[in-house]
Amino acid sequence: MWGPRASPTRLAGPKRFQPAPVKLKELPPLDLVLVSHDHYDHLDYPTIRELAKTPAPFVTSLGVGAHLEAFGVPRERITELDWWERYQHPGSELVVTATPSQHFSGRGLKDRNATLWSSLSMRTPRHSVFFSGDTGLTGQFAEIRERLGAFDLVMLEVGAHHPAWGDIHLGPDNALKALELLGGGAFLPVHWGTFNLAMHAWDAPAETLLASAERRNVRLLMPRQGEAVEPAHAERAAPWWRGVDSVALPQESSAAEHDAAAPKSMPWPLD
Repeated sequence: MWGPRASPTRLAGPKRFQPAPVKLKELPPLDLVLVSHDHYDHLDYPTIRELAKTPAPFVTSLGVGAHLEAFGVPRERITELDWWERYQHPGSELVVTATPSQHFSGRGLKDRNATLWSSLSMRTPRHSVFFSGDTGLTGQFAEIRERLGAFDLVMLEVGAHHPAWGDIHLGPDNALKALELLGGGAFLPVHWGTFNLAMHAWDAPAETLLASAERRNVRLLMPRQGEAVEPAHAERAAPWWRGVDSVALPQESSAAEHDAAAPKSMPWPLD
């Protein structure tokens, strides 16, 4: 997601408050592009238009291929997966499996849940990675572990959460529960620190995880945006976000004070 807004228009909607750590045109050659679902903060028109110029194949959830094709990706480079279906990358041992998640889809008022949403498993004989996409806490994480085995690296969404959205987003506390259901592994939190899509402070999920991970003996990876990291040899997580300029962001003295003032309900989320 390299676009300036998670929105159908460049004139309004949630605006990126952290710059992309690398320009889209400066990416190294891509082997594969994975798209979990069709929400604007995951399926971004200008980003896909640029990636369509590369030779990389696209793997996505059932029904999302129509969006990709409309954005300029050739049909023959698109593979759509239903849950538990697999994609074997040509010329390699990489296998991508679409796995269940608990979320929803839609890019407008009339296409709610017209396409599928997925989490994704990526495996080779040497390594395994799990990406949650957007999801709430579900017992299907245990089924994923039972069917596919544990993972070396687990990427779970932790931002843009609210108690009223408990069924469709994890947040940091439920992400730790999901990690346990998945069998552990190095934990790389994602889906935070780029767009303000909820009412909590932008770094509240990071602070919660930093306080909880060591107590729960979780191997937490919190690299700076754009920083290369080797999961097996990563150093202890450090709170780099405390030094980031957040003048343009909502000023909140603490996560505890914010939680005390948070409303009991919120409108249905955009993502």
